[in-house]
Amino acid sequence: MAQGKLSPRQKMINLMYLVFIAMLALNMSKEVLSAFGLLNEKITDANVAATERNSAFMESLATKAAEQPEQYAEVKQKADRVSEISEELNTYLEGLKTEMMGTVKPEEATDYEVQDKPDFLDRRFFQGDNLKPEGQEFLDNINKYRTDMLAVLGDSYPDIKSSIEANFSTAPEENRDGKKIDWLNYHYEGFPLVASRTKLTSLQNDIKVTKNELLSKMLAGQQATALSFTQYNTLLEQSKSAFYAGEQFEGGIVLGRKDPNTKPNRVELTLDGRPLTEDQYTIENGKVKLNINAGAAGDHKIEGNLIFLQDGKEVEIPVSSSFATITKPNSAVISADKMNVVYRGVENPMTVSIPGIPDNKVTASGTGLSKVSGSKYVMRPGGGREVAINARGTLPDGQTVNTTSTFRIKDIPRPTGTIRGEDGNGGCVRMQRQGLEIASVGAILPDFDFDISLNVTGFKFKVSGQPTVVVSGRKLDASAKGALRRAKRGETVQIFDVSANIANNSGYKLKKISPVCIELTN
Repeated sequence: MAQGKLSPRQKMINLMYLVFIAMLALNMSKEVLSAFGLLNEKITDANVAATERNSAFMESLATKAAEQPEQYAEVKQKADRVSEISEELNTYLEGLKTEMMGTVKPEEATDYEVQDKPDFLDRRFFQGDNLKPEGQEFLDNINKYRTDMLAVLGDSYPDIKSSIEANFSTAPEENRDGKKIDWLNYHYEGFPLVASRTKLTSLQNDIKVTKNELLSKMLAGQQATALSFTQYNTLLEQSKSAFYAGEQFEGGIVLGRKDPNTKPNRVELTLDGRPLTEDQYTIENGKVKLNINAGAAGDHKIEGNLIFLQDGKEVEIPVSSSFATITKPNSAVISADKMNVVYRGVENPMTVSIPGIPDNKVTASGTGLSKVSGSKYVMRPGGGREVAINARGTLPDGQTVNTTSTFRIKDIPRPTGTIRGEDGNGGCVRMQRQGLEIASVGAILPDFDFDISLNVTGFKFKVSGQPTVVVSGRKLDASAKGALRRAKRGETVQIFDVSANIANNSGYKLKKISPVCIELTN
């Protein structure tokens, strides 16, 4: 205020100033302070639960790393680093909260309505418009956590990286007036103690939740439910290897373990009652691979046991499976992907294959036929009404299979003329005179199985009572427009003798294109 003797007027001004400050202080509702305190309690409880989950994850991972170091040692090392980074920032924040609560009387620790002073963090972090060393230390700790965590993640887990960058950003914030405010000032300057404490507890929660999510994904092998199924695949268990058409299927889907670290100590298997020797199977990638011949046609049975050591005792896993050997194919399957005919003037896609013979052992020949890749071919038929395609395949024993199929050859159907993309649907297209002057003449193949682009090169234009105009190109030229201007409203003009060719096959002669008529609406 002021020193020395004050006038009555100055005393009144000073009193009014004190009343004004008191009114500002009352703007912070006591209920709001209590709400911050209750929120802090809930987040603290959540942090305890998250800590317990993280500890359980780490214990499980430590056990797995000890039992199967090849599979889990690297994951364990990365998880330890995540724990170290997380604990460093969490400990710093907890220490800051402890110092903060040291300014509150013990009996008022849960009386949130009296924790309305911003003095602790304001004095600790700020000095005028500048940051004190302690304020810079706070920022440095958060920035270090963010940088270290992103370095551990590398290019993995992009969703968690985005969460870390968002939750632990210290970039300037924009206030309600659109002004940029330094992050520390925006979040902690002038706030009641209980609010700042809740914010610090929330930061701790972000640390623990991030760690929990990351550990859950890193373990990805066995903890609770998710961690045990990545080493399994599905198998089809059935009563027999083949079924007749219409017969009731008997079987089900089961899980099979495929873990390279889980290997049987001993194998006792038989094929059709004959014991398999050691050169007839190998153990690799967590499975027993059979190195046997399929044998004669018919069903074959594999039985026996896979023996594992568990707690020093042998545990037998029974094996009972079967497979069927079928006779060699003696015919080919040839099909046209576009109906049972091929069209002249276009590329007809075809599939040529022989069951039981790989595509690289099958060759096909025919007039106009060329191979694309695998079993895919293209047929470009020439003259005539039919084309024969021969497929030849080589069986593993060197024998050959030959099959010949005949396909009919058809011409491309008659195109339909269009104006502005419309063909009139059997009638006339209604257009304004100005629209017709700038419209393009085209040709289409309605309901044709191939997507063919037709290029119009010319046409004839007829107005009743006027000489026929021969036009070169797709639009009316000056002569045609002159004839059009002399046509009456409601009169029908005609475009006919349209000349067009296929975009990628200009040498093919199309059938005569149907004309298109236009009724003038003005």
